[in-house]
Amino acid sequence: MWNTKQFDIVVVGAGPVGSTFAKIAASKGLSVLLLERKSQIGIPVRCGEAILASDLRLFYEPRSEWISTIVDKFCFVAPNGSSATFQFKGKGYILNRKVFDYDLSKLAAEKGATVITNSYVNGLLFENDKIVGVKGICDSEPFEISSKLVIGADGVESRIGQMAGINTKLNLSDIGSGYQKTISGIDVDRNVCSFYVSNKLTPGGYIWIFPKGNDIANIGIGISGTSAIKGESAKKRLNNFLDSKYANYKVESIAVGGIPISKPIKQMVAGGLMLIGDAARTVNPLSGGGIILGMKSAVKAANVAVKVLKNNQGPSKTNLKEYQKLWMEDEGKQINRIYRIKKAADKLDDENLNSIIEKVNKVPIEKRSIARFFSACIPQKPSLLIDVAKVFIGY
Repeated sequence: MWNTKQFDIVVVGAGPVGSTFAKIAASKGLSVLLLERKSQIGIPVRCGEAILASDLRLFYEPRSEWISTIVDKFCFVAPNGSSATFQFKGKGYILNRKVFDYDLSKLAAEKGATVITNSYVNGLLFENDKIVGVKGICDSEPFEISSKLVIGADGVESRIGQMAGINTKLNLSDIGSGYQKTISGIDVDRNVCSFYVSNKLTPGGYIWIFPKGNDIANIGIGISGTSAIKGESAKKRLNNFLDSKYANYKVESIAVGGIPISKPIKQMVAGGLMLIGDAARTVNPLSGGGIILGMKSAVKAANVAVKVLKNNQGPSKTNLKEYQKLWMEDEGKQINRIYRIKKAADKLDDENLNSIIEKVNKVPIEKRSIARFFSACIPQKPSLLIDVAKVFIGY
């Protein structure tokens, strides 16, 4: 039985990030236990489900059953209702996360990982101030599992990080309040992702419409935590938007959750522990997108974990810190730049946003880009110039 064994690694959280880590580590010959607190992996979905095809291919060859629809354009809608459409470089996918997440856990299992659902981790095991396993409840039965290393892939709340003594708290301004409905019975362009931006309607965030077919879409809102506390809730704002835009629609599902829109966490490792994905704040703070960045963190963490355990170095904080160093040298620096862009962009008022869309529309659609969009912000916020150049233009 799995609950009587000792493992090299226990991964807590079987989302795309945890499953990717488990797959890599198991494929290198390490014994891996992947624990998921939900009874079904991939349900409920707490995600807009959008991803670039080229990004997904960095990790997996896409399967048709993972994809609800293919998009090739995205559209920004200004507060005054004007809009600017952009062509994707390549294609974008709106995923079926129920199938996608489950299949990734199966791929990890095929490489040798043991996958257990309905298993709630409620504590860590310690020995001489080092983490040496986890404890919890599975199907109403308590368990304790010893391991050389624990991986926290348990999302923005990251109880695993908190149990390890890592400060995982976020300021209200650095966490988005997210509320999404999957609705059917509406007229939607299945090839276009739309983003509604307005300091008044969506302070610190935006409304998204991600098509999942000809008459169904994920429609959600993310606003800053500060705005959610001091003003109207994300739920109320989205409901008002839907009621004003669509005469009749059917709600298929609802998703609610916090969205980290912060800098990377300051401490990603401890003795016997690594945090990956949302738990480590590996999220684009401008878009709130975290699937690809999370999987990139999983790859870096897995490579370091394999190296440390295979060479019998011992999973000390010092030895594991190579993961955090690699992350900060690459993606971490970029996230910090994007964070600065977001903070400046959040100060743009609706008049600024209307003006930006107007400027972008003067550029032929084939020449439009995200770089041009944020470059149009520079006259309003000159402080964006250097960061926009480094992030979007490649300087």
